[in-house]
Amino acid sequence: MQQTLRKLLQHPDFQEGRNWRRSRHAANDFVFREGDPADTLYLIEAGTVRIIADLELEEGRHIHPGVCDLEPGEVFGELALFDHQARSASVMAISECELIGIDGAQLLAFLDAHPETGYAVLRELLTSLVDRLRNTNRKLFSILAWGLKAHGLEQHL
Repeated sequence: MQQTLRKLLQHPDFQEGRNWRRSRHAANDFVFREGDPADTLYLIEAGTVRIIADLELEEGRHIHPGVCDLEPGEVFGELALFDHQARSASVMAISECELIGIDGAQLLAFLDAHPETGYAVLRELLTSLVDRLRNTNRKLFSILAWGLKAHGLEQHL
């Protein structure tokens, strides 16, 4: 993903300060929280972030497991481009991080005006989303199998 976005960030019509911004985050700082408005996607320049879920258990108890860690060159927050809904998870810096925040509306307008670049960027975003979906499926199926075994329901595997 980094190569195509690098080219985008260097394009004279896609300028720092107008279309994208750099930010630094200390370890344990939240980049955003579940439920926040979603208008920016992020490219990790340095450091590591963790996607965190907010799960409600019985009796209103909540836990916040880490879903996955992302490292330099990876993108997160890209769902904002496609559904314009609130953030579906929280993201926390687990080490000092430097991020590039790309304004979603500015990006879509640029990609519409530059379809060749747009195709390459969207293709890489979709590839990233597909990879994450496959990894999520593996984890979900593993948890499902564990739950079935824990309840003596192996016949449903």
